[in-house]
Amino acid sequence: MFGLLFLLLVVLVIIFFKTGSQERIKKSSKIPQPKLRTEAPEPRAKKKVTIFFLREEDDLLWPEEREIFADASLVREAEQVISELIRGSQSGLVSPLPPETKLWQLFLTKDGTAYVDFSKEMMEKHPSGSSAEILTVYSIVDSLAFNFKTIKKVFILIDGEEKETFAGHISLERPFLPDYSLVGQNQKVNF
Repeated sequence: MFGLLFLLLVVLVIIFFKTGSQERIKKSSKIPQPKLRTEAPEPRAKKKVTIFFLREEDDLLWPEEREIFADASLVREAEQVISELIRGSQSGLVSPLPPETKLWQLFLTKDGTAYVDFSKEMMEKHPSGSSAEILTVYSIVDSLAFNFKTIKKVFILIDGEEKETFAGHISLERPFLPDYSLVGQNQKVNF
């Protein structure tokens, strides 16, 4: 019995090794080979923008230049401006937006109204006071309108909704026109 099992095992091993070598994966010439990219991607063009931050000594908005990526879409460029405003000053000025604030969406209508939708932290974490609210609103409005001439007015939304007031003082029921009277006089900014 043991001899018969051994013989059967030897026959199966021989069959396995003889037939296994006949199965080969064939390369098809119809399958396109991936092209390896040897060149570096082209660098994206940048453009300079002016963003307005608060200076505590005089409660005015002061300009700070930044570079953003130039884009075919004005909306994407405007989103970058708001993101830089949230990110804060690089020169010791104060960002009037709480750093926890997120930009949910920005869209632009044909009449030049920009709708800017912020997260609820914009209201919840904002310092109280009417002057702080005014400077926050106009840092947004002036930063957008100054850099993009097609933006004529700005409507501020919180979590996708219109709010009655910003933090109890400034009504958010209407769009805001730019007001450069709150900007400190500086030779770098030409209105």
